[in-house]
Amino acid sequence: MGLLSEGSPLSWEETKKWCDHVRKHGVQQFIHQWNKLKDTCKPELKWGDEVEYMLVAFKHEEEEAKLLLKAGPVLDALQEMEKTKPDDHPTTWRPEYAAYMVEGTPGKPYGGLLAHFNNVEANMRLRREEVIKLLNKNETALSLTAFPRTGCLNFSEPPHKATPEAGPKEGASRSLFYPDEVIFQGHPRFKTLTRNIRHRRKEKVIINIPVFKDTKTKEPFIEDFSVLGDDGEAARAAKPDHIYMDCMGFGMGCSCLQMTFQACNIAEARSLYDQLTPLTPIFLALSAASPIHRGFLSDIDCRWNIISSSVDCRTREERGLEPLKENKFRIQKSRYASTDSYLSPCGEKYNDIELVMDKDIYKTLINAGIDHLLAQHIAHLFIRDPVALFSEKIHQSDTDETDHFENLQSTNWQTMRFKPPPPNSGIGWRVEFRPVEVQLTDFENAAFVVFIVLMTRVILSFNLDFLIPISKVDENMETSQKKDAAVNGKFWFKKDPFTRETPPECATKCKNRCRTVSECMEDEYRLMTADEIINGSADFPGLVELINMYLDNNIECDVDTRCTILQYVKLIKARASGELKTTAKWMRDFVTSHPDYKQDSIVSEKINYDLIKLADQITRGEKECPELIFCHNTRSTDNIPRAMEKSEEQLISKKKMSKSNGVDVPILNGTTT
Repeated sequence: MGLLSEGSPLSWEETKKWCDHVRKHGVQQFIHQWNKLKDTCKPELKWGDEVEYMLVAFKHEEEEAKLLLKAGPVLDALQEMEKTKPDDHPTTWRPEYAAYMVEGTPGKPYGGLLAHFNNVEANMRLRREEVIKLLNKNETALSLTAFPRTGCLNFSEPPHKATPEAGPKEGASRSLFYPDEVIFQGHPRFKTLTRNIRHRRKEKVIINIPVFKDTKTKEPFIEDFSVLGDDGEAARAAKPDHIYMDCMGFGMGCSCLQMTFQACNIAEARSLYDQLTPLTPIFLALSAASPIHRGFLSDIDCRWNIISSSVDCRTREERGLEPLKENKFRIQKSRYASTDSYLSPCGEKYNDIELVMDKDIYKTLINAGIDHLLAQHIAHLFIRDPVALFSEKIHQSDTDETDHFENLQSTNWQTMRFKPPPPNSGIGWRVEFRPVEVQLTDFENAAFVVFIVLMTRVILSFNLDFLIPISKVDENMETSQKKDAAVNGKFWFKKDPFTRETPPECATKCKNRCRTVSECMEDEYRLMTADEIINGSADFPGLVELINMYLDNNIECDVDTRCTILQYVKLIKARASGELKTTAKWMRDFVTSHPDYKQDSIVSEKINYDLIKLADQITRGEKECPELIFCHNTRSTDNIPRAMEKSEEQLISKKKMSKSNGVDVPILNGTTT
């Protein structure tokens, strides 16, 4: 979750008076932090994950499953547990957008030892157990990306009615489908964002996703919203043959899996930000888990564009539908979108999309000594207005606080996030990997986390280069959300990730496919399937082979840890090859083969109940699902051996490098040698 400032929220009319103030001081806060911390070096890798859970209530006699609006008391109890050991509690809990959601993270970040991979799944299990212990018998916590019947009549427990009516006492969203009571009530940020995004936009958000056209789906697929109280706005906004949704909750009420990595320094953070960006669409496709929305099968597999539309506060002018009069900029994307530019010098030539930026802010940053690439990144983020502001936070210190900077930073939700250190902390420069859809089981979630963390080590250790034009990453993001993209999609990807600085033994092991300087940029990338990217082909090594090379050259990797890692890698391999289904494919097949399904794209209450009940049984390990997950026996444990608890600085001093096979591979932080 983003910035959670406390205080009295301002309306949009009050907030917009302070927009320039927030931008001006937010930039100054960033400049101060940059000057203070630009030379900060953290010799140890630290990283962590965030899992968002949905609370679900079963009504077995009625054969119904509902979203349980119990996050408030559950969160209170979880955070009270944290207070018992504030410096040494294994889990940390935070609120999320909806009253049926909680977000859990490890109590402390993981470190640089590969053996820490043994703890990821166990900590995820512990988090889920902590939540479930606070629930009643017929209630559960699922790591479900999108609840299939969100927005249907009485989809929550307790049930509430939507309030689409306009007027002095109108609701935050005025949704036809999503009651305000479903928004988390324990912090004003969420309803404030919902209301202010709508007011800034001057209309409700518009979400249209293609419906899955089955043999008996209405032709054309058009809904009558007048029975729900539509005043004509929904009828105008809804596209034929699309599932229409109208508020922030349909996007921000989805769950996801995210990872954050602390780099050694700002240069390494910028490099990681860039090199991971081309991987974001690939792992969105492999983790696809949300094919059902508002009770209908859709023709997409992922949530990303739904969330993008759900928080799109751009006016008609900013969207290019009317001439610019009241607004400064034409803005190509929602504030929730794919990464817009690379930050490292190596990425500059691949920034082939014109970046809309505030030129005055850009000049301020340049004059403060900040380089062009980082200055344009910040100046681009700051074309947005703050959409949640609290009266107590208007006047701040530019040297001791960063709330104005974070106000805009944390409401630019991109596939990657570059994160400066917070003030007065020991935290370094970080990057956040944001596209992955959350999976049903702790094993699957651990597999995605471990694979991505390993890729950060591989990229830095072998000095790999995955950069392609940012426009091609945008194309890949659209491909990744299509039905069955994990198997059928083709993605632009770097032909040869090796650079002239790559250790020669690594390049030789992969058939010495080094680029020549004379190759033009267009020859650097081609269309590949996810299977080719992950598992390799005749002319591409594959990410799995690169991970194996890293493990082969790392003397720190004991047998048990390697076995655990390889089982996680095996899952990602099988998803890419099609041997295992994505969660989206599994859910779609479940619905279309259900005896109650009428080939009309409708996911009924009974179908939803059976699907969610089976998902819960799979999550708890009560039922096997060989199409989705193979049998496994990871040695995941919360008990780190005492030797591993030694400070990583001590370990660095004992053995800094492995030189197995002549390749320098860092033991801990993966920094390029």
